Amino acid sequence: MVNIDLNSDLGESFGPWKMGDDAALLELVSSANIACGFHAGDPEGMLGTLRAAAARDVAVGAHVGYRDLAGFGRRPLGIGGAALTADVIYQIGALRALAAVAGTRVRYVKPHGALYNTAAHDPEQGAALIAALTALGGQLPLLTLAGAPLVGRARAAGLTVIEEAFADRAYTARGTLVPRTKAGALLDDPGLIARRVVRFVENGTLEADDGSHVRVAAGSICVHGDSPGAVAIAREVRAALDAAGISVQPFTAGPCN
Repeated sequence: MVNIDLNSDLGESFGPWKMGDDAALLELVSSANIACGFHAGDPEGMLGTLRAAAARDVAVGAHVGYRDLAGFGRRPLGIGGAALTADVIYQIGALRALAAVAGTRVRYVKPHGALYNTAAHDPEQGAALIAALTALGGQLPLLTLAGAPLVGRARAAGLTVIEEAFADRAYTARGTLVPRTKAGALLDDPGLIARRVVRFVENGTLEADDGSHVRVAAGSICVHGDSPGAVAIAREVRAALDAAGISVQPFTAGPCN
């Protein structure tokens, strides 16, 4: 049976400010990228999301980001080297402790927002991210942008890398994401998104913004948990995958707890 991992960014609520519907999305995805308190998330909420993920046997990963609550981690920061490495280690450590209490464990790492995009291409920030994972033993897989320079750099350093595509983002003919600042960058039609995902899993291509088809190699597909209509999109995608006989399962091997 053909299979694919379906992931979403969760645990992003902060105090009284609610972000997304973690409970609903955890019924649909196979992996959850949990905020670690820097770009979003507070300890109580993170712990609750981890417990909910454990109850549903959903794999959890550390969604590490810049120390930027006000900007939701989506503002590029000129941090690198030892400082960024330490920030990433700190976030993973915090989530690992909460996961242990929740009866699960951190299975992988995925950068968030501006760190995700910058580290994917920038040698210095990419090296700082790789250094953090290496310092922690090099056993945690890295989930990152398909086709980015970081993929080769991380694999050369001995890390396991899972390449990722996005269900609800538009792509250019070069296989890159259309910047969020441009019209049409975010897709919001659940039916269209679901059909795109099934075609991608079956033939490895996505329709670009110019109508062409671009090949993308990815072992996981993300539905953004904070997108408008995220639950409806994830529900439609999951139903379409099930109908096509495509198994949704974590890319990480073994039990989730």
